[in-house]
Amino acid sequence: MPYPKPQPPKFKLQVQEDETDHRLWHDVLAPDGKPYVFDREDEARTKLQELFPVLSGLEKYVAGPKRTRVIVIARDDDETPD
Repeated sequence: MPYPKPQPPKFKLQVQEDETDHRLWHDVLAPDGKPYVFDREDEARTKLQELFPVLSGLEKYVAGPKRTRVIVIARDDDETPD
């Protein structure tokens, strides 16, 4: 019996709001209070730049720590598709 094809990953946005503690990251929430979740990484990066233009722009030129990121959400094989 063949195994089911794994589902493609999803992506979400995170931001570091406290520049003094580089360990704390928070999900970026949509107006409905749920985290932004995307099927494609390029869509996630575009939304991150739209929501945080200054922070994302500075990361291109400043050698300091990152303050925004796009991460991959691990999905269960048992998870039902949306």
